[in-house]
Amino acid sequence: MVLDTMSRTVVLGVIGSDAHVVGITILEQALSAAGFDVVNLGVQTSQKEFAEAAVAHSAEAVLVSSLYGHAEQDCQGFHEVLEEADVDALTYIGGNLAVGQDDFDQTRATFEELGFDRVFDSETDPEEAIAALERDLHVTTTESERITVST
Repeated sequence: MVLDTMSRTVVLGVIGSDAHVVGITILEQALSAAGFDVVNLGVQTSQKEFAEAAVAHSAEAVLVSSLYGHAEQDCQGFHEVLEEADVDALTYIGGNLAVGQDDFDQTRATFEELGFDRVFDSETDPEEAIAALERDLHVTTTESERITVST
């Protein structure tokens, strides 16, 4: 899908002490290809760094990645930090969020209780997350872009 003429900025990073970079690199490329402006904070990103980047770039969404299983610990108070910085953005989290992540429905509920708008497991394709983001942000294709894309 091609985005409407309004730029859509998302902040992306790996939270806490996690140093897994491959997932966010793939997601950054997929988001960019889908027309999003991506601010990639890299790995071992603090809650405050997410908030500061969201403010500095007027982000419409903050995407948090974690693969080492300690995301619940890393995300305690995350939405309070965003609120204190006056960040009004969707928040998504994905990855291997809990050690021994056997019951993802329970993991999803945990992160929704922490305030995340959407929660994805480590098997989620980037396209699925992008489709959810486009729906949540009400991204549409304009008539001129549909003509351009189809020619």
